[in-house]
Amino acid sequence: MDDERLHSEIRAILARRATLALPAYSSGTPEAARNAFAASQAALPRDRGARMAVIVNESVCGDAGPIRIRRYRPEGEVRGTLVYFHGGGWVFGTLDAFDPVCRETAATAGAEVISVDYRLSPEATYPEPLDDAYRALCAVAGDGPLAVMGDSAGGNLAAACALRARDEKGPRIDLQILLYPITDHRSDRASYAEFGGGGYLLSSADMDWYWGHYAPDAARRDEPYASPLRAATLAGLPPAIVVIAGCDPLHDEGVEYAARLTEAEVEVDLREYPDMTHGFFTLTGLLGTADDAARSVGAAIRERFASR
Repeated sequence: MDDERLHSEIRAILARRATLALPAYSSGTPEAARNAFAASQAALPRDRGARMAVIVNESVCGDAGPIRIRRYRPEGEVRGTLVYFHGGGWVFGTLDAFDPVCRETAATAGAEVISVDYRLSPEATYPEPLDDAYRALCAVAGDGPLAVMGDSAGGNLAAACALRARDEKGPRIDLQILLYPITDHRSDRASYAEFGGGGYLLSSADMDWYWGHYAPDAARRDEPYASPLRAATLAGLPPAIVVIAGCDPLHDEGVEYAARLTEAEVEVDLREYPDMTHGFFTLTGLLGTADDAARSVGAAIRERFASR
């Protein structure tokens, strides 16, 4: 990738990934995509992320059986709970793959992070992964400060959980952190045309493929819990930190969602990284910008929890 708009570090990461010659996620079956994701993860250095006082695997009750979760408790004072939903287009993603970003977030925010292993598509289709996410959120919510956080498809689930908690009078959420979230099923925005060709980690073809597995009934994709940007109102939602990458097909819908939140008088902290691609935030320990972003977002979470 020779795009000079990209930071040199992310260009180098893209170049190294290209040497793996992995097939496009959308070019095969979900199982093939999971294998390609596993191969990409295996090529990354291990033992990234901050040291934790406690990491424990547990489960909570879900509609279709136990939902696996992983608790990260940092050293020092813990100010609140943050529920994390990983990315992967709802089709792939594991607790292990997103371990580094959960460690860093726990350490920088001074929060107990709970990563949720929700069911994947197409074995579970909308709204079943969201049901898992929301059930896990309700199960771990206590009386203290609470936040939801997710990247990409996980950002979609975090936003949908915030909407659902508002609508169903569920747990009080003090903050939502949405990392380049999927907020709409439409792929006709300018950022798709500019960055969706396949050279920026996420392509338009991938997104169409993800939606086809997650919400095969196209009529349901207009529902607000599937496409939060289509909610009639975003009033009454918790304050939001919205992180977007400049070179990302999802850039424009992230900006739109932040604007809709602002119009609904929801406090929004929009953070744009113009020289980054989709997925950058989770590259902690590999990418300086990711480390800086994790520290900055973690500090904001810590401050919000302290004020609560």
